[in-house]
Amino acid sequence: MTKIAVIVGSLRAESVNKRLAQNLERLAPAGTTFEYTDIASLPLFNEELEGNYPAQAQAMKDVVAAADAILFVTPEYNHSYTGVLKNAIDWGSRPWGNNSWADKPTGIVGATISPNGTKFAQAALASIIEWFKSPLYVDQKVQLSVTENTFDSEGNLKDEFLDGAKSYIEGFVAWVNDNPSTPAE
Repeated sequence: MTKIAVIVGSLRAESVNKRLAQNLERLAPAGTTFEYTDIASLPLFNEELEGNYPAQAQAMKDVVAAADAILFVTPEYNHSYTGVLKNAIDWGSRPWGNNSWADKPTGIVGATISPNGTKFAQAALASIIEWFKSPLYVDQKVQLSVTENTFDSEGNLKDEFLDGAKSYIEGFVAWVNDNPSTPAE
């Protein structure tokens, strides 16, 4: 069984990135579970709060600690990932010496209305993953450029996008199982 902590970097109720994550969950190999984290309730990162570490941040860290891998699902704003995602990353990396992201097999996917998909956001996020010395799945990419033809009325990916999404999640899960996480030092 493979457990994936999912961090969706969008606050929108009708987020296309949440839809993308839900589609990947449906397409995942049998025995794969997704656990979504709540990053919307995190306070803005402030070192002064570390002494009384916020329960919301600890809950996110607990989900990540219990997972075999992390899947970041990010929109792209101004050629980068979102502020809410950066805030979650900062909380997850603290307090010093207790970095939840370190050494965890990680994947990055995303959807946006930009014709470039989320390639710039994913590249920016990948540089942080590299800094954490976490293995990053790079064999395939999902960088959706969303139009009215990407999802059907029920939020399912339309046929022309299904093969790529299925291939990605199957490859990611197989890779995670070949690269088990190691405890962070």
